[in-house]
Amino acid sequence: MEGACSRCLLLLFLLTRGLAPEVAGEVEESSDGPDASQGPVWLTDVPAAVEFISAAEVAIIGFFQDLEIPVVSVFYSMVQKFQDVSFGISNDSEVLAHYNITKNSISLFRLVDNEQLKLEGEDIENMEATKLSRFIETNSLRLVTEYNPMTGFGLFNTLIEIHLLLVINKASPEYAENMHRYREAARLFQRKILFILVDSGIKENGKVISFFKLKESQLPALAIYRTLDDQWDTLPISEVTVEHVQNFCDGFLEGKLLRENHKAEEMTPKVEL
Repeated sequence: MEGACSRCLLLLFLLTRGLAPEVAGEVEESSDGPDASQGPVWLTDVPAAVEFISAAEVAIIGFFQDLEIPVVSVFYSMVQKFQDVSFGISNDSEVLAHYNITKNSISLFRLVDNEQLKLEGEDIENMEATKLSRFIETNSLRLVTEYNPMTGFGLFNTLIEIHLLLVINKASPEYAENMHRYREAARLFQRKILFILVDSGIKENGKVISFFKLKESQLPALAIYRTLDDQWDTLPISEVTVEHVQNFCDGFLEGKLLRENHKAEEMTPKVEL
């Protein structure tokens, strides 16, 4: 187990070190936020709050008993910065009670793993824009999340232990169609497997490719990894299909490793006819 933990930490290190800062945190198709110019959506009752959260892959809600505290203006500034995230705000007592809010707080709700992450207490009292921005960037996991220096940490801070990576060059002509099918497959394993995109066109991501012992000639490829026991497998593919992804994930969940089959084939003596 100690060795598995070390390898997991190594993967985390590789995925969060030296990546290009301009890499977008989310895959383009996943934008579901409201127009930032409108500000956060006021949630005046419980049904409105429930509907708001269920309609977004990532929702940030400011639950404020006091609207005059400094953090409220910091919260509003985030609406302008993260225009692909849904922001809501509420000071309704029934809404706060429904979400077990007893003090001023900011909560991030994620559809992909049904998590609610909170900032409250001293975090709220001493909140700065940089800190809140980091919290949102790190924890905004989507149906398909692209690795970058911030989301890399968030992906290892979730109860979902299995991660599926699509390693593909975003500049390739086939990228858009492959991503569309990859997102379709992600819906089949929601809350079971985290679906991730790694852009092989970014030089620094070569460390990830090497970690899974993939060669450039084998890309695009799927790589699956379980954080609990360090188990992993890979599948080079010519194109992404829902069937390919589903079969690969199902096989891994059943304990079938293609990588072991390849090793067995390599070790089997070849007989010349």
